[in-house]
Amino acid sequence: MCADSIRGRTALSVNLNKVALVRNTRHLGIPSVTRAARLCLQAGAAGITVHPRPDERHIRRQDVFDLAELMQEWPDREFNIEGNPFHNLMELAADVKARGLPMHQLTFVPDSEGQFTSDHGWSFPQDSERLRPVVAQARALGARVSLFMDAEPGQMALARATGADRVELYTEPYAAAWNTPQRGPQLDRFRIAGQAAREAGLGLNAGHDLNRDNLTAFLVAVSGVQEVSIGHALMADALELGYTDTVAAYLRCIAAAAAG
Repeated sequence: MCADSIRGRTALSVNLNKVALVRNTRHLGIPSVTRAARLCLQAGAAGITVHPRPDERHIRRQDVFDLAELMQEWPDREFNIEGNPFHNLMELAADVKARGLPMHQLTFVPDSEGQFTSDHGWSFPQDSERLRPVVAQARALGARVSLFMDAEPGQMALARATGADRVELYTEPYAAAWNTPQRGPQLDRFRIAGQAAREAGLGLNAGHDLNRDNLTAFLVAVSGVQEVSIGHALMADALELGYTDTVAAYLRCIAAAAAG
């Protein structure tokens, strides 16, 4: 478990997909995904997240192994691999394990193969039976399992029944409501869903379109969030501020929530 989780503060996991997306537009190997990871970890990020899709449009298979090797230098940090367990994720996870490399968390996301970005969570009871065996397979590999979920309180006990350890709340509806009258209702919705997850015995993660403006308010309203995974907004900020100052800014948002 990463040091931030041990201390009880929300852990920041930096999603590196957009770094890989830019790199893949040329054949020069820049920007470097592993260099980005190292700088973010040096700046205090608690972990690294990647979502290697089957078409490798951003994170490639080799990136996963390269990053896992890098994570060996940071034993108090975590490596989270996201993806659909019915596409390429489980075979990749098994290969990471076979190489003796660190892999702390697998986040199961119900993406279609060509999906632009993650935009919905698992549905229960529809997905229950097919998820149970892959959850068991992931845990047998030594990984914590988190399920990507919409903020639906009634789904949380059913998610726990699959054997999952955590859920990751899909926060785009909250982010989209930030500058609208729906911000308060959305915060209430996520607060209630988070409470239902904890009552079901699930750990709580969150991610998608969280940024420097909306992160603190979310963490104040939704108590007990153990990890936020942030990629797009963080990388957009890093284009202007650099990795080090950007990670520091997000850590300040997390600290402000803890203080508040």
